[in-house]
Amino acid sequence: MMFSQLWSRIERGERRFRRSFGKDITDPVARRWSVLHYNVFDHAFLRKFWTNFFEIAPGVYRSNQPTHARFVKYARLGIRTVVNLRGEEKFSHYLFEKETLEGLGITMVTAKLWARHAAKRDNIVHAIDVLRAAQKPLLFHCKSGADRAGFVAAMYLMVFEDQPVEVARKQLGLKYIHLDFTKTGIQDYILDVYAARVAQGKIGFEQWIRTEYANKPLQRGFDTKTDPASIAAEMANSQ
Repeated sequence: MMFSQLWSRIERGERRFRRSFGKDITDPVARRWSVLHYNVFDHAFLRKFWTNFFEIAPGVYRSNQPTHARFVKYARLGIRTVVNLRGEEKFSHYLFEKETLEGLGITMVTAKLWARHAAKRDNIVHAIDVLRAAQKPLLFHCKSGADRAGFVAAMYLMVFEDQPVEVARKQLGLKYIHLDFTKTGIQDYILDVYAARVAQGKIGFEQWIRTEYANKPLQRGFDTKTDPASIAAEMANSQ
């Protein structure tokens, strides 16, 4: 108990420190601190070499949070749009990305999702709408490129490439460093519930999201390890 309380205090302290800087890239001194913040707290130093970059459909790519040098490389590939699944932020990773993409003339749009929680319907609908409107070639990314990017990759294949959920779900796997036995397994559970719903009666993924999907029952089902078929039926009957 004492160790747990101590660890919680340490985590809270670390979080306060992490959020105390890295929010200014205009002042030269503050910018240097933001570079440190970006590399240490957002782990950008790892992503100079580890990219999690894959083409999932013609002209459609997924990856982790790219560095400046990688964005320059992707610009040479012809990338026209970048969809940031981390959402608009006040911290270094977002500020440096925005600066880089503006300099390269690449359109940046945001569609905020969460790695460890079921996103609200409006957030997923917004992501679908953004992907439909985006100029290709396009790249979408989260932080690690494993969880949110994996879910969106699966969603893209189902909505825009007419792939079945059994094929699309392969975008969530160890190949991308996605670990379904952690809290990020919520992404797999969403697809499990959708697959169960299809077994009960054919429905497209986008239609299911727009008409039946509800994040609270899904999250509850995941947390309590409820049979996906039960949650699928609950959401369908609540409409």
